[in-house]
Amino acid sequence: MLAFILRRLGTMALTMLCLTFVVFFLINLEPNLKKLAISQTEMRATSEDLERWLQRNGYRQNFFVRYGQWIGVTPKLPNIDPATGEAVPRFRFCAEPSVPTFSGVLQGDFGCSTKFKTTVAAKLFPALGATGILMFWVMVTMVPIALLVGILAGMREGSRTDRTLSVASITTTATPEYVSGIIFTVIFASWLGWLNGSAASASQGVTFFNFTLPVMTMAIYGIGYIARMTRASMVEVMTQQYIRTARLKGLSFGGVVVKHALRNALIAPFTVIMLQFPWLLTGVVIVETMFRYQGFGFTLVEAAGNNDIDLLLGCALVSVFVVLFTQLISDIGYAYLNPRIRVR
Repeated sequence: MLAFILRRLGTMALTMLCLTFVVFFLINLEPNLKKLAISQTEMRATSEDLERWLQRNGYRQNFFVRYGQWIGVTPKLPNIDPATGEAVPRFRFCAEPSVPTFSGVLQGDFGCSTKFKTTVAAKLFPALGATGILMFWVMVTMVPIALLVGILAGMREGSRTDRTLSVASITTTATPEYVSGIIFTVIFASWLGWLNGSAASASQGVTFFNFTLPVMTMAIYGIGYIARMTRASMVEVMTQQYIRTARLKGLSFGGVVVKHALRNALIAPFTVIMLQFPWLLTGVVIVETMFRYQGFGFTLVEAAGNNDIDLLLGCALVSVFVVLFTQLISDIGYAYLNPRIRVR
């Protein structure tokens, strides 16, 4: 198992390196650099002014040198003030050193946010914390309900309960977050007045009234998907020979489900549940923007809208890490739950 984990970690590192290289290349295309220069200068700036700004802030260095500086394997060079000839930092609001230094991702420096005028870490990690709270409550709400619905539907295939729960699961899965979010806001915030229509204050204090709508919006979609997978797994297990044998021995139907069917039926849904974390990262982009929640998704939209290159790279790095790490946990958990699986 240890060798398997070490190999997967090595594969993760190589995958992250390749993906971040592609993202770095795409973000630093010429149109994006021009947009960044325009957003950081006066609207009447000439092409020469934009070019001077890009050169002064290091965006005209060799592409591979800049990528190495972002990773932290090549030193960052300070800018030279043409008036005095002295070395000056690129962005004063980030307190970057005015001497050559190794300062990149490997050293914990994710760069400077040109939109928020601060370091990327100071903006990104609080946003991740806020999204982590949101994702925690979504999972706490979504997983138990989805498993219960899937188990009840799969226990008696073809029954009225199965058909009713299956229709409900398909309906929720087929409804995008932006549709369910609008519906919940209209019903619970506008018509009934029970809940606030915005979660903008949730990062300062989570309450039932300002946090329920975004949690409901994200959970309702995942409930149907996990429930459908759980039902399919439960139906397959209930037709196995050992289930029939247990029934012939005189065990009650509930005892057979709890003691024999349940654990085996939850092997496949476990993988699906772990893969919900990457989906939640994409889902929060819509939900956080809709409810003005100051989390990872909202920060990603702000960075993309303002062409904040370093912040976009930080968001991409976090996204890649979450996807690869959850896949690793999923494989390890699957091997523990299924004794027939052996990893070497």
